[in-house]
Amino acid sequence: MALIHTQVPLFGLRFGTPSDAALVVQFMQKLGAFQKMEDKITATPERIERLLTSKQGEVVFGLYDGEVVGFAYFHEKSSAFTGRSGLFIDGFLIDDSMRGKGLGNIMMQFLSKTALERGCEMLEWGCLDWNTSAIEFYQQIGAYCVDTMRIYRLSPDDLKAAAIRF
Repeated sequence: MALIHTQVPLFGLRFGTPSDAALVVQFMQKLGAFQKMEDKITATPERIERLLTSKQGEVVFGLYDGEVVGFAYFHEKSSAFTGRSGLFIDGFLIDDSMRGKGLGNIMMQFLSKTALERGCEMLEWGCLDWNTSAIEFYQQIGAYCVDTMRIYRLSPDDLKAAAIRF
C-alpha cells in the first residue's frame, strides 16, 4: 500500500485495505475504551472486511516513523437538508502518546482534501459532549456543532422487527 507523505517527515498516511480489518477493530476498541463505551463496539474483523471490500467504508491510517498510531474510518453520505454530499467520519482516534503533535491536523487536512477531490461539500462527524479537548481541536480547525439533533439507531433485530410491522 502506498504511503502518502506529509509535510512532517516522520508522519505518513496510508489508505487501509480489507486485510486491515482486524486493525480497524483494534482502533475501534481503543476508541470505545476512551469514550467509556467499550460495550457499544460490536464490530468484528469479518464485518469490517465486508464493508471495506464493498467500498461501503474506507479507512486511512496515520503513521509515525512507520508505526500505525491513528486512524479514521469514514464513508460517503448525502443530506436532503442541505442538498450536499460529503464524507462522514465514523471513527477517529490518535493514540494517547501521539496527541498534540499535529497528526490529527494532518489527518483532518487529508480527509478534507479527499472530500473536495471527490466533489463533496462537507465533512461531518460526531463528538461526545464531554470530550472538551476534541471539541477545542475541532473548533480550531473551523468546525461547528450541529447540536439540535439526536441520533437514533435500530439494531439488526429491531430492524427486522420494524420491517415486519410495515
